[in-house]
Amino acid sequence: MAQNCLGKIRSYYARLSEKEKKVADYILKNPEKIIHNTINEVAEDLQVADATVFRFCKRIGFKGYQAMKIALASEIIEPIQQIHEEINEKDNEKTVADKIFHSNIRTLENTLQILDGNSIQEAVSLLMKANRVEFYGTGGSNVVAMDAFHKFVRTGIKAFAFIDTHFQLMSASQLQENDVAVIISHSGTNKDTLNILKTAKRNGAKTIGITSYPKSPICQYSDVALYTSSEETEYRSEALSSRIAQLSLIDALYVNIMVLNKEKAKHSLGKVREAISDTRM
Repeated sequence: MAQNCLGKIRSYYARLSEKEKKVADYILKNPEKIIHNTINEVAEDLQVADATVFRFCKRIGFKGYQAMKIALASEIIEPIQQIHEEINEKDNEKTVADKIFHSNIRTLENTLQILDGNSIQEAVSLLMKANRVEFYGTGGSNVVAMDAFHKFVRTGIKAFAFIDTHFQLMSASQLQENDVAVIISHSGTNKDTLNILKTAKRNGAKTIGITSYPKSPICQYSDVALYTSSEETEYRSEALSSRIAQLSLIDALYVNIMVLNKEKAKHSLGKVREAISDTRM
């Protein structure tokens, strides 16, 4: 898959340093100019060191400035115009809907760009070996945790999730070495969620963190970290934007488990369908 330079920049933007954001803003505003300029010219325009520009390129996943230029050039030679997701007060209902859908699509595309295959593999491996899997999250992230339970209960793996934070903490205190705690937090800095994570680790459970911030405490404490991308707009917070990427990550883990655990999952899914069949007209 071709490397989407502009997508990568938007994906990493919230996690960049102030100097790196300065480089990011320059590239996003002047993509055509970048492919004709040297690293020295860009650094001079921004009044930063060449090393700052080079570190920025490495930060977003390129080997250096030249590699970033090549990826950027391939993007803007045949540009794909995206609907700008900023909502205008004069927009009609359909236009607002269009912008939201395009924003969601871009969030998924940007998350896919930063998704690490090894981390996905490690997370799936932990889940496959788990005796018990619990999903934790507060606020909007709890919605994702409950969605994960709704899916994973079909896999044949013992899966649990609780809405109340105190219940989550109590349950985390009962985890053991063969269990896995999946911690979901957009910011990665929520005190309640971090406390749950630390409690799970103290009991020997393995931990998987899903967050948008690689330097956050939840990322640093987790055995495996999976990252999502998000962008904040005037009418839409970063956290709201990241929700669709979090849900998609859960889907990816779920389907992997269903494929690898086919017979057990098939039996479990049949039991679930039979149990809820009487609820339908």
